[in-house]
Amino acid sequence: MGNQLFDAIDHLAKEKGIDKGILMEALEAALISAYKKNFKSASNVRVELNEETGKMGVFSRKTIVEEVENNQEEISLDEAIKLDPKYELEDVIEVEVTPKDFGRIAAQAAKQVVTQRVREAERGIIFSEYSDREEDVMTGIIQRKDSRFVYVNLGKVEAKLAEAEQMPTEEYFVHDRLKVFVTKVESTSKGPQIYISRSHPGLLKRLFEMEVPEIYDGIVEIKSVSREAGDRSKISVHAPDPEIDPVGSCVGQKGQRVQVIVDELKGEKIDIVEWSEDPVVYVTNALSPSKVVDVLVNEEEKATTVIVPDYQLSLAIGKRGQNARLAAKLTGWKIDIKSESDARAEGLITDTDDEETYSDNNDEDLFE
Repeated sequence: MGNQLFDAIDHLAKEKGIDKGILMEALEAALISAYKKNFKSASNVRVELNEETGKMGVFSRKTIVEEVENNQEEISLDEAIKLDPKYELEDVIEVEVTPKDFGRIAAQAAKQVVTQRVREAERGIIFSEYSDREEDVMTGIIQRKDSRFVYVNLGKVEAKLAEAEQMPTEEYFVHDRLKVFVTKVESTSKGPQIYISRSHPGLLKRLFEMEVPEIYDGIVEIKSVSREAGDRSKISVHAPDPEIDPVGSCVGQKGQRVQVIVDELKGEKIDIVEWSEDPVVYVTNALSPSKVVDVLVNEEEKATTVIVPDYQLSLAIGKRGQNARLAAKLTGWKIDIKSESDARAEGLITDTDDEETYSDNNDEDLFE
């Protein structure tokens, strides 16, 4: 029985990729527990497993006394001397107490503990594998859905896509393939629990890293992302090398690169703007596609007042304030947008400034 048990554990350890030592330690603990339960022993016992001989033994620690009152924890001096003449009173010795049918007990305990430890080890392996994928994109298949979650199979585990993490403009159908952003991986008593998102800004960032080689290689950097999932997003990019066009790299030839991402996000509009350490330039870029006359900067409050042509006011603000809101999130600057008329009335710009701006804009329009 012993050899068969050890062979089975060895095979299982190799098949499941589990440390054999962990299984052997668990088996020892289970055998001790089983022995105490079956033989009502409260004594301090240990189990010895010999893989070479295939033998298993139970040993009880007993104190040498003159008169035995508890057979499970004590042994007489006469009995101890029979084992070894060197023993004296109060010495603690180990006595083999292996039951005749211990093989049957071992088989039952082994089955239970190995099953449990294999399950725990597999959960640990899966947790380790998926915890490394936090803040990354994975592709899964929708298995089912209910009123709270869409359940996505990611291979070895099922992940939960909560309602708050779903794109409001997107429908989810069973068997559909889906790219998701892994927000968190938790270890629970039932195994690894993976939380995913389709609305997280990190999804947009990772998709660009996947589609744009220059970003993956570090030639182009993603500086910031602001997103209102399913509707519109803004992403700012920068290339340390002035010879590299960061926006063009992300857009791709004939818009092919960004179009792949737009398709994945079911038509979500994406504004790609160039980052700048100059807040005037950065805020101006972030408010694209609207034109900007001037940007007044308040460094202390990290706030800007942006002046736009009257006819561009609604475009700059955007539907329900979306364009301005996304630009503010992208840049980290507060943005207050004013029309030229209001700015002039408040004395923020002069007629001279207005003429110079229009002259510059007209020159640009001629070249365009």
